[in-house]
Amino acid sequence: MADLERTELEQMHEELTSYLDGELDSDAVRRVEERLVRDPSYQAELQRLDRAWDLLDRLPRTAVSDGFTKSTIEMVAVAASQEAEAVHEAWPIKQRRHRIASTLAVLAAGFAGFAIGHWAWPNPNQELLKDLPVLQNFELYYQADNIDFLHLLESENLFAEGEGDHAG
Repeated sequence: MADLERTELEQMHEELTSYLDGELDSDAVRRVEERLVRDPSYQAELQRLDRAWDLLDRLPRTAVSDGFTKSTIEMVAVAASQEAEAVHEAWPIKQRRHRIASTLAVLAAGFAGFAIGHWAWPNPNQELLKDLPVLQNFELYYQADNIDFLHLLESENLFAEGEGDHAG
């Protein structure tokens, strides 16, 4: 309940301040004036704000010296210079991090491409490795007169792997 009252009070202050500043459109002015006619607490708040503004208007105006303006501008310039210097100092670190990240990304992509390529395309040398015993003894097989003779040698397990070189 207190939050609701606080929100309503803040809204009332905002609305009445805008009314006193002349910032409201004609419909909003009409709504504020209608509420002022029927709501005594709204009227009291407007009078309180109006008195506070009158007191503020009566306060003496202070003149700002040229030195104050100059020192303020110098402080802003120094702060901007320090901020620019900090950004400038941080730039090489950001560039180095970006280069390292880019290099790692390229290496990862290369590795992934190699792995996918190795998996997707079988090694053609695997077929040659399977035929290695035949290739090692090619001279002997070439001298055979017919295929039946080779089948006979195979039935005798002469082509079994691990038997050694049959060439001599």
